[in-house]
Amino acid sequence: MAMEHYLIRATIIPEIVKMIEKEYHLPEREALKAFYMSATGASLADDATGLYGQSPLFIFSLYRQETEENCHGRSL
Repeated sequence: MAMEHYLIRATIIPEIVKMIEKEYHLPEREALKAFYMSATGASLADDATGLYGQSPLFIFSLYRQETEENCHGRSL
């Protein structure tokens, strides 16, 4: 079962990274690093969350919400 989850992540992470690149105007390497260092990326890596079963767009929306909350939290 874990192998199937690995394969699912291997197909959706590139799609998420492309969305991050486009939304935040980042090169691929920086977008990938930003995603992996985020709480959303950590949640996707944890099979217990079941996040691997969601669409790339849904996961990207969680990432975007996380980054916006972090940005607003810093400016307060």
